[in-house]
Amino acid sequence: MKKNIYPFTAIVNQDKIRKALILNAINPSIGGVLIKGDRGTGKTTAVRALADLLPKIDIVKNSPFNADKNSYFEYELYKADNKTANDDVELSKIPMKVVELPLGATEDRVIGSLDIEKALHDGIKALEPGILAKANRNILYIDEINLLDDSLVDVLLDAAAYGVNIIEREGISISHPSKFILVGTMNIEEGELRGQLSDRIGLEVEAEEIRDIKDRIMIMKRRDDFEKNPEEFYHKFKDEQIKLQNRIISAMKFLDGVEINEIFLEIIAKITLEYGSEGHRSDISILKTSKTIAAFNSHAKVKDEDLKEAIELVLGEDKFLSERIHNIKRDIEQRILDDKFFC
Repeated sequence: MKKNIYPFTAIVNQDKIRKALILNAINPSIGGVLIKGDRGTGKTTAVRALADLLPKIDIVKNSPFNADKNSYFEYELYKADNKTANDDVELSKIPMKVVELPLGATEDRVIGSLDIEKALHDGIKALEPGILAKANRNILYIDEINLLDDSLVDVLLDAAAYGVNIIEREGISISHPSKFILVGTMNIEEGELRGQLSDRIGLEVEAEEIRDIKDRIMIMKRRDDFEKNPEEFYHKFKDEQIKLQNRIISAMKFLDGVEINEIFLEIIAKITLEYGSEGHRSDISILKTSKTIAAFNSHAKVKDEDLKEAIELVLGEDKFLSERIHNIKRDIEQRILDDKFFC
């Protein structure tokens, strides 16, 4: 953890933003998070603080793709190092980082470029890695994502959906892994997010406008203390940072074993239909999010509170949501009892 980065646990309020970021760190397959809010609400600070909080990753030493050992051989990335599939590799630990995708970036800069003449003779050595290579196993951060060019949206969606970036030029195709935590931010006054991108992002949260005077004073004091002496300020939150990091690591290991019952699956299906969700993405996002919340809470099985929080993060808050979930669950349980009685 870097002492010149504002600590994640020092962020005041913004509970939903912090939770959504943590859940995507535990389970990137949720599909990322879109943070809506005005400038100056701490969106960028939270993203950078998350990267600093997360554990280091093992990569093949000096890999521009941040490749682990498996992907290094699966995608034949060893060819870029003049090695063969039989050579040993040296691993190193590096911290996760935030890779920014600028709005004005060209497609070549995002995807990567290819020297056709060299590619014909040398293969992957001719690939100049782009932003999607650097983003692999990191956080891909797009500020003002609603203003992103259409061509880059298509590229981004393909990489996010398949976890692979494919560069094709003149009949030559080269691919490399590109699995990342997608974080987009936007000011809702500057236009809506394109539908095809909004559908693919798992969670949408809004930066809370902090109205409480005590909280606003705390924000000022903490920022002032941090700027005066970052190292000393960081030390105050060191124990909380380590505790949260360990909880995230534990949840990552615990996630695959989390179970969810059939009643909850039916609740998810009924809720998304009632909310008019198109397709099945919302259902799947709620399923993944609820299991991830359960893992973060050390629950072997998804509980009512895990499910409710997941639905709110995916579909948005609704003051009638708790009552609706309760009623649906009651009806399902009654139906099961009736079926048993008449069998």
